Amino acid sequence: MALSDEHLAELHQRARELNVPRYRMLPRDELIEAIEEGGDSDEPREPAAREEASESGGDRPRGRGRRGAPRKPKREEGETPKPDDEQGEEPEGEEPEAEAETEEITGVLDRMPQGYGFLRLSGMSEAEGDVYVSASQIRRCELRPGDQVSGPARQPRRGERHRALVRVEAVNGQSPEGERKHFEDLTAAPPSRRLLAPDAPGAPLVRAVDLLGPLAFGQRVLVLAQPRSGRTTLLRGLGAAIAETGAHLCILLADERPEEVPQWERALPNAEIFAATADQEPRDQVRAAELAMGHAKRLAEGGEDVVVLIDSLSRLALGYRDSGRVKRIFGAGRELDEDDSGSLTVIATVLDSDDKGAEVREALETTENLLLRLDAGLAAKGIVPALVAADSRASGEDELRDAEEMDKVRRLREELAEMEPEQAAKALSDQLTETASNAELLGRL
Repeated sequence: MALSDEHLAELHQRARELNVPRYRMLPRDELIEAIEEGGDSDEPREPAAREEASESGGDRPRGRGRRGAPRKPKREEGETPKPDDEQGEEPEGEEPEAEAETEEITGVLDRMPQGYGFLRLSGMSEAEGDVYVSASQIRRCELRPGDQVSGPARQPRRGERHRALVRVEAVNGQSPEGERKHFEDLTAAPPSRRLLAPDAPGAPLVRAVDLLGPLAFGQRVLVLAQPRSGRTTLLRGLGAAIAETGAHLCILLADERPEEVPQWERALPNAEIFAATADQEPRDQVRAAELAMGHAKRLAEGGEDVVVLIDSLSRLALGYRDSGRVKRIFGAGRELDEDDSGSLTVIATVLDSDDKGAEVREALETTENLLLRLDAGLAAKGIVPALVAADSRASGEDELRDAEEMDKVRRLREELAEMEPEQAAKALSDQLTETASNAELLGRL
């Protein structure tokens, strides 16, 4: 990357390493020139020599910068402040100078590719009140995307757009100096705890999934869905049922229609929604995914049961420009074996109608614990749920059901397998409608 493309904080770090004197006072073009001059030598530049040259001024004409370059005019009141990626950063290892007023804040860290970040305070999307976190603070405290960070924030200085975090006082409720867990280092265990009880009442759509499943904490559930087959209805129904279990619910929407996001917020008011709408760039979809999964991992590290609903992995693969990279997101679902850790459940849709959907399905093959397929033809005929029972499969089912329940579920599947898909879906729908719970349905067999 050329120096001209680097973030101001990175240029300051380079200048610090090269002992460039008074580098914070230099305009950006002079700062780059000074760094380039310092890069010609293997030895750090001597501050004294630069100071003397600076103080003497030589024969440089007034109003001119180094090497005769025009000096940038000083910013006046009312001028447009510098963009987000130009907000200054405190020197590493030093605390910013005291401010008259600060406010204690807590937010979720959204880290930018350039190394700095923002604390999202109201939802997970960019907002006016977000707080800037410098790259040096992120490095010192080893902050990761999705961390919940607390500390005092100061008001913007002249030329800054955002409030800035003065110091990090807590990370995920713990001291930033304490030892932290890393999700990838924790032991993955087979799902062993059911999300929904067999005798729990619920909507027929949710009960159908749990009957073909069953659903459990730490699973990876893949839903192959044709357009207009009811995938949004399925996910919202599952979200409502999961919210009642006390699990922490996150929703990741990639390339979604803008008007759909408020509907999700109304349907699941207690869920955290990470949305990249269709009018945003693919890189924003990727950032939303990284933030959502980072946040979910941090919560699971801390002992919470987290469920992430993703719609859809196919669209997210377009943002990544690589179908294989969504495997890392879907594969994060797991039960954590450590006593004080939680679980991460991933329920994701794949559009079963285009080449990208086929590529994603191939990349995720054998990764799922539970596979479901929604059929648009069944949905068009008003059959709910529009699930193709013969195409659904689950692994580790014996560990989640007792012997009697397992025997009855097998008998039900055998009956449905002998029917045509439409006849089987209608028969299952009728049985779900006539009973209050799956335990009652199986008891009739």
